[in-house]
Amino acid sequence: MLYYLLYERLVDYVSFFNVFRYLTFRTAYAGLTALMVSLILGPWMIRKLREYQIGQFIRGDGPGSHREKAGTPTMGGLLIVASILVPTLLWADLGNRFVWLAMGATVSFGIIGFWDDYQKVIKRQSEGLTARNKIRLQIVAALTVGFVLLVLSAQGVFSTRMVFPFFKRLQPDLLIHSLLDSVWTTPVAFLPFLLLVVLVLVGASNAVNLTDGLDGLAIGCVLIASSALTVLCYVAGHARWAEYLDVAHFPGMGELTVFCGAMVGASLGFLWYNAHPAEIFMGDVGSLALGGAIGTVALIIKQELLLFFVGGVFVVEALSVILQVGSYKLRGRRIFRMAPLHHHFELLGWAESKIIIRFWIAALVFALFALTTLKLR
Repeated sequence: MLYYLLYERLVDYVSFFNVFRYLTFRTAYAGLTALMVSLILGPWMIRKLREYQIGQFIRGDGPGSHREKAGTPTMGGLLIVASILVPTLLWADLGNRFVWLAMGATVSFGIIGFWDDYQKVIKRQSEGLTARNKIRLQIVAALTVGFVLLVLSAQGVFSTRMVFPFFKRLQPDLLIHSLLDSVWTTPVAFLPFLLLVVLVLVGASNAVNLTDGLDGLAIGCVLIASSALTVLCYVAGHARWAEYLDVAHFPGMGELTVFCGAMVGASLGFLWYNAHPAEIFMGDVGSLALGGAIGTVALIIKQELLLFFVGGVFVVEALSVILQVGSYKLRGRRIFRMAPLHHHFELLGWAESKIIIRFWIAALVFALFALTTLKLR
């Protein structure tokens, strides 16, 4: 909005507004705006959630130390989503389709999380939507993102090729072109790409959700991952750097840098209230929205495989659950004392703050490694 009003409309009259054409300027101010929105609205939201008795319900089979957290206001993800959307609307070029797609995915997954949280509140228990229904809704949201990307691909502003880190020439197209000429088999041609979109978005949203189990753990890791994505978006949007580093580039990709900057600021602001001991929890409305946002950005800038490193802690947490469930069903034995992995360390006697900080360090190492792959090709 400010980009349109101050740059496109007034730059001919006031030369100072020329700074609005720089991504770095708008990204920095989007982050600062998101931080301010979070810090200003945070106390009001905490107070309102307490008034409406929207508090956290603790799982009966969870660590005993978590029982003292019962009643802490939840659904704080509403604050995160607002802190991302408002700065993006203010500082991004709203004529950019990628920006609208990222915001749409964030809202879509946030709505699923909100409905899940709302079910927990009205039922007054720790279980909301059934796992099956939640996955179904996530698949629908992911397929919607996938179809929009296919439309953009048909318009020549997006590529369905998959980029492999470390391999400069390995970029297979996920569309089966031999089937595109047939009316009846065209849907089959889209399946590999749509499957990738579903796996990335459903996987990312659930991985962030599983990581959200300790005060500040998930939002701290999101802060680090979104910072790395900010750099990747800027590189993808810069034609010269993208060519030099052999990164996929399409006009308009760089505008996602503003969106990611807003996500960094929103994460930092929410962490102010979510740090141990937490005054508010993000709930599923926050974790699913953030996972959907991260996954969508990675898909747009063609770094979906690099997302395994950008969000390395989320991947490890999700894998710990998969391994735990698989091992118990196949062998009748557990690998970890409790899954996700952070609960395992809790039961080993680690202090909550120590687990959180060490996981943040791991997230930072993963993110830095992801950035190094820009040259290791």
